[in-house]
Amino acid sequence: MLFSSIPFLFYFIPCVVILYFAVPKCLKNSVLLLSSLFFYGWGEPRYLVFMLISITQGYIFGILIEKHLGKRRSKAFLAASVLFSLLLLGYCKYADFFIDNFNTLTGMSVPLLKIALPIGISFYTFQILSYTVDVYRGDVPAQKNYINLAAYIAMFPQLIAGPIVRYSDIAKQLENRTHTVSGVALGIRRFIIGLSKKILIANILGELVSVFKASDEKSVLYFWLYAIAYMLHIYFDFSGYSDMAIGLGHVFGFRFMENFDYPYISGSITEFWRRWHISLGSWFRDYLYIPLGGNRVSKLRWFFNIFVVWMATGFWHGAAWNFVLWGVMFAVLLIIEKLWLLKPLKKLMILNHIYVLLLVMISFVIFDAASITGALSYITAMFGGQNIPIVTFESVYYLRSYLIILIVAIIGATPLPKKLAAAVEKSKHTGLAYNVAEPIVLMLLLTVCTAFLIDGSFNPFLYFRF
Repeated sequence: MLFSSIPFLFYFIPCVVILYFAVPKCLKNSVLLLSSLFFYGWGEPRYLVFMLISITQGYIFGILIEKHLGKRRSKAFLAASVLFSLLLLGYCKYADFFIDNFNTLTGMSVPLLKIALPIGISFYTFQILSYTVDVYRGDVPAQKNYINLAAYIAMFPQLIAGPIVRYSDIAKQLENRTHTVSGVALGIRRFIIGLSKKILIANILGELVSVFKASDEKSVLYFWLYAIAYMLHIYFDFSGYSDMAIGLGHVFGFRFMENFDYPYISGSITEFWRRWHISLGSWFRDYLYIPLGGNRVSKLRWFFNIFVVWMATGFWHGAAWNFVLWGVMFAVLLIIEKLWLLKPLKKLMILNHIYVLLLVMISFVIFDAASITGALSYITAMFGGQNIPIVTFESVYYLRSYLIILIVAIIGATPLPKKLAAAVEKSKHTGLAYNVAEPIVLMLLLTVCTAFLIDGSFNPFLYFRF
């Protein structure tokens, strides 16, 4: 079930909210768990088995790890839990990738398993991993209540697209959280903003990307138009879903971490990755980079650690070599910056932002490609190396057709709208008008989004691939 769907907006979430606030405190997590299992099983109920098995092993091993803390058995139980989680993820997500590459290398014809990827498995696997590791480290006590742990892992607001919520961040909230009218209002506001980013910006830009791919009249201008549209599409698609997840968390009394902080205003790739998919970056930092030794090792080992983390980051996104190349590209860029470029970049002002936007745009062309060959072909074409015209009638037509939404998206990817809204709200002259107008504007946005959904407009969700 998608957040951006009529069944979710007008049937599922109203019923869940009414039931959630109707039951006593002791049953609220049960309502969240049952509604989350229903949400997850809406399209493919059989995938609930994978999730429940993962939750159960995390619950059992968490208790065993804590029971034997300080002993070898504790480490063995942690290893068993981590191995179980990674093997299940590997089987579901990467088995066919390894079989296909094995066949290519050996010339054999081992049949592919053709396993359909369970939605959200990368996200909930990482949550279980962080939980068991934190119990082993003594950062959190093992959760003895199965419903509470299951509610944390399966919680539908952040289940399919993050942010990757760590158990340590919401352990206390699972046991005791407050619900206020202002919190619910803030959550609804954040949800509608995220929904609008998804429906009114990301989806429309996604249409342009699809039109480009289906076109037989490619040009240099068209390739750049595609690259810019896709770069903005992926940001508004994913950040919009994160906004919706954070908003729903507020409704149910949870405070999830921010996942995006205007990454396209960054002045370096290092800064970009502090602002983009923050929960994933911090997860890899705390559970892979630092345990490998981080930067407190020899320079060669430090380079090795960065490459391992970024290859893993790329591979986490998908079972294909273009994702690995995408990760390696950022590893190389980050190493170059840390060694030579960070200080000079700070002095370049506007040029450093152009540098970041260009490299990130190229990275997302690689990210979106069906293969490494396809990615290189697209990048070559962007710089006029494919013997194609610079401009075609079709490229000019779509540039003119989508120019307004591109401008809106570019401005919306900066803090400017938020700063203007804050200034208007705080002003003595306009504050009252803002407070009156805001709920009206939010209702209008919800109405327009609903109209788009009823119309059956383009409405995929990119991160279902991962």
